[in-house]
Amino acid sequence: MLYKGKIGPTRDIISFFAFISFFPQLVAGPIERATNLLPQFQRVRNFDYAAAVDGCRQILWGLFKKVVVADNCAEIVNQIFADFANRSGSELILGALLFTIQIYGDFSGYSDIAIGTAKLFGVRLMQNFKVPYFSRDIAEFWRRWHISLTTWFRDYVYIPLGGSRCSKLRIVRNTFVIFLVSGLWHGANWTFVAWGTYHALLFLPLILLGRNKKYTDTVAEGRFLPNLKETLQMFLTFVLVVIGWVVFRAENVADATSILTKIFSSSLFAIPDISIPGYIYFVLLGEIILEWLSRNSCHPLELLDLCKHRAIRYGIYLLFVFLIFFYTAKPQPFVYFQF
Repeated sequence: MLYKGKIGPTRDIISFFAFISFFPQLVAGPIERATNLLPQFQRVRNFDYAAAVDGCRQILWGLFKKVVVADNCAEIVNQIFADFANRSGSELILGALLFTIQIYGDFSGYSDIAIGTAKLFGVRLMQNFKVPYFSRDIAEFWRRWHISLTTWFRDYVYIPLGGSRCSKLRIVRNTFVIFLVSGLWHGANWTFVAWGTYHALLFLPLILLGRNKKYTDTVAEGRFLPNLKETLQMFLTFVLVVIGWVVFRAENVADATSILTKIFSSSLFAIPDISIPGYIYFVLLGEIILEWLSRNSCHPLELLDLCKHRAIRYGIYLLFVFLIFFYTAKPQPFVYFQF
C-alpha cells in the first residue's frame, strides 16, 4: 500500500504497533490492510453504544456458529472420516456435507467473534464471509469466502503477474499460480495442492470467457426466494465446493481418491448407519434460514434492529445463550489455527 501510494508512512509508533498486534484478528483474520486499520488507530475514538451492542450480538452469533454448529458437526465428521474405509458412500457424503458446514461455521464464527470484539474498541474490521454457500458460480464463491485472504492474493500475487490483462496463456498461468499458492498457504500437503488445482480448473473457464464477474450482486436481490435457475446454480456450485472440501479434509491424496470413489458408487444410495442427534437437524436448518434472511447484512442478529420490542430482542439473545450452554459439543480446536 505504501509502494502504491495508497497510504503514507506513519511516524506514530503507538498506532503502528497497535496495527500489527491488534489481538482480535491477529491469529486467523480478517487479514487487515494498513489502509483500513491504521487510520482508525490514529484518530480519536469515542465509545459508541450502538456499535458495542452490535459487536456483542456478532460475538454471540459467532459463538453459536462455532460451539453449537461447527463443533457438533466436527464430532460426527471425525467419526466418519476416521473410519472411511468401512463407510458407505451415503455415510461419506453425509460426512462431507457436515464438514462443509463445520469449516464454514468454524472459520466464519471466529471471524464474527473477532469483528464483534473489534467493535467494542470502536474499530471496524472488514467482513470476511458473505454467505458463500449461496453463490451461483465458483467465482462468486471465492468473492464471498475468506474475503480478506482472497483479495490479498488477488492484489499481491494475481495482479502483479498480469492479472487478466494479458495473453490467454498467461491468464491460465496466473490462475493456477494464485490457487496453488492459496493451497500451499494451508500447508505443505499434496491434498492442499490438489484442492487448489481443482478450484483453478473450475475457475479457469469463467475467467477465460469473461464470466468471472457476472454475479456481483446478492442472489434473489429484492425477492424472498430464488428462482429455479438460481436454485440450480447454487446447488451445482455447492456440490462442486463439497467435492473440494473432501480433498481438503483428507489426510492424503490416496484417501481423498478412495473417499470420492465410494461417494460416486452405488453405496451412495445405501441407508447411512450413523446416529445424529435430532437437535442438530434443527440447529442446521435454523442457521441456513437465518443466513438466507440476512444475506444482505453483516450477520443475522443485526436484523434485530428492526424489532422495536425489547422483550423479543432479549428473548432471542437468551435463546442463543441457552443453545450455546446446553448444546456445546466436545471442544474442538479452530480449523484455521493449523494454517
